[in-house]
Amino acid sequence: MIERQDQALDRVFHALSDPSRRAMLKRLADGPLTVGELAEPLPMSLAAASRHIKVLEDSGLLDRHVSWRTHTCTLNAKPLAAIRSWVEFYERFWSERFDTLEELFESRRKTRRKISP
Repeated sequence: MIERQDQALDRVFHALSDPSRRAMLKRLADGPLTVGELAEPLPMSLAAASRHIKVLEDSGLLDRHVSWRTHTCTLNAKPLAAIRSWVEFYERFWSERFDTLEELFESRRKTRRKISP
């Protein structure tokens, strides 16, 4: 189960790692677009854009509905919840470590003040 969650998280991070895919997601936040509309402003071929769309679809960030020859894409933000959980875990982890480090520095400062003439 954990391995499957890790793989899903890896796919989402991979999908978000490319600026073209992030641009596509940003445009989809405004509403559904066809593959052609999604690809239009990008400096790439329709085939290249389709490969990016496939990566987004595989990550779960994009849903595709096919009606005849028209492929309509919509944003699915649910996989971003896994990213949020992952970030929050490490934010708590590092916050606790920094608090511990700060306490250590403060205790050493107090010790030095007592020792200094």
